[in-house]
Amino acid sequence: MARVLVINECDSIAEAMARRLRESLAVEWSWRAPQREDGFGGELSNGYESLLAEQAVDTVVYAPPLIAGGNLTPDLSDAETVFRQCARSGVGRVILLSSAAVYGSSPHNTGLMAESRAPLRNGQNPIGGQWAELEALAVIYLGEETGTRLTILRCAPAPARDGVDYFSRLFGSGVAVALPGHDPSLQLLSGDDLARAVVCAVERSEGGIYNVAPDGVVPLRAALRLARARRLPIPRTLQRMARAGLSGLGLARPIEQLDFIRYSWTVSNRKIKAELGFTPKHSSADAVSQLRIADCGLRIEEKGSPPKEFAGPQSAIRNPQFDDFGMDEGYIAAFGRRLFDFLSRRYWRIEVDGMGHVPREGRAVLVGTHRGFMPWDAVMALHLIKQGTGRIPRFLIHPGLIKFPFLFNFHTKLGGIVACQENADYVLERDGLLAIYPEGINGAFRLYREAYQLGKFGRDEYVKMALRNRAPIIPFVNVGSAEIFPILKRLDWRWWKRWTEWPFFPITPTWPIAPLPLPSKWHVQFLPPIHLEHRYGPEAADDPATVRAISREVRSAMAGAMKWMAQRRKSIFYGSVFESELR
Repeated sequence: MARVLVINECDSIAEAMARRLRESLAVEWSWRAPQREDGFGGELSNGYESLLAEQAVDTVVYAPPLIAGGNLTPDLSDAETVFRQCARSGVGRVILLSSAAVYGSSPHNTGLMAESRAPLRNGQNPIGGQWAELEALAVIYLGEETGTRLTILRCAPAPARDGVDYFSRLFGSGVAVALPGHDPSLQLLSGDDLARAVVCAVERSEGGIYNVAPDGVVPLRAALRLARARRLPIPRTLQRMARAGLSGLGLARPIEQLDFIRYSWTVSNRKIKAELGFTPKHSSADAVSQLRIADCGLRIEEKGSPPKEFAGPQSAIRNPQFDDFGMDEGYIAAFGRRLFDFLSRRYWRIEVDGMGHVPREGRAVLVGTHRGFMPWDAVMALHLIKQGTGRIPRFLIHPGLIKFPFLFNFHTKLGGIVACQENADYVLERDGLLAIYPEGINGAFRLYREAYQLGKFGRDEYVKMALRNRAPIIPFVNVGSAEIFPILKRLDWRWWKRWTEWPFFPITPTWPIAPLPLPSKWHVQFLPPIHLEHRYGPEAADDPATVRAISREVRSAMAGAMKWMAQRRKSIFYGSVFESELR
């Protein structure tokens, strides 16, 4: 049976861990280590080494303290000391509480990241790089060569009433400074679930790296509402200037912290569920609600009566479910009733043919053409499919579309997810509609004289997605969207490409002087589905010849439809290409 020492400066979480460990049948003894400030002339005068030996500790659970003023950055000096002392004392097992911040936060994060994703280096993200360095130090002192069983738990933020980390302060304060136009999905871990994950690691882990996260997310704005914190949106540039002014007073916080409330950085908990049997009991919204209730309890002790909003039971607190990637059906409906309806019916006067080919249920891969350099064709496709079938397609999008304020909210709340195989599988495994533009971002930046010629289809990943998930492919084409921003010239401007991640700086009749899309008439056609699931098994995705043949079939159908529609079009501003066919 294990004899466990918990080293953690957050009182509430450390005590929850020690209590849960004492309840485990695999643990003989569990104790929370004295704090560093208690050690002068006392039990920690020689560090943890004598304590580990005296108590015959064979398992250490260690959460590094955070650097003062950092709020998200681990104290590597303290960590190295603890690792060295554990190694000298012959501790057989160490559970290191690292952070999911090791992956960093950026628009390139795919969401629900697995342990196989490489941690960031300091040059990519200073905060993520520091957590990666912490893990590297642990491996140096406590890796396999030393005989120690090292388990690294990369934990989602676990806000606590007495916590000093960034998220505890963010949700525990009355006013939360945030960024306008960014409402990322967050995973917030309850202290109880964190403690239970540690117990699972002590009972079952033989070493390795595991993400620890709840099931489900909570958008930042919703979390702040649950915490009763007033959101104060201040642009990042202004916050940078303010922090620079406070740096001389020692009050500034690292500007990189803002990235963790700027973009989503969610992680997958599949591995710890499968291998260690950990099942979270509390949602991200629960974690915020519990933080608020804990604060309420403290005020009850101080003042003798609870605030009005907590006079009833905990179940009275609103605890809704949220989409893992930030899609907001209410947001889609609101825009659909007003802006999208006006654009589709009045401004671009979109006519649609073949909507009956889009299934009302079940999985499918929608493969389209992307023109016009702004993603309005994707937005209109979403609106038309929602109107015609009641379903919301999930578009795979380029990270450049969510890099900037307001564009982040717009595209994520409309259901956009960063393009990758894992996210495609996420949609199709849930029998959703996956939408993709196989020409990629370059298709949107084609010169107008080539607008209705199909470009290369990249690596034909969409075919592999369909084959692996046994989903039909439904091609669709758009004639008319290329005219909203007809690209006359493209500038290969290095600074622009680095800043926006766009391949070119486009020159159109209205962009960049007056960036208003022209009111061209659109014609959208959904083609008959190509039912790969009846012709091939999932293993066909690994056969390059089969994948290329299917891609040529899809591309030929789309090219033919686009050519036919372009030839029948009499004007870019009026007329129908389907009218005689529909009769």
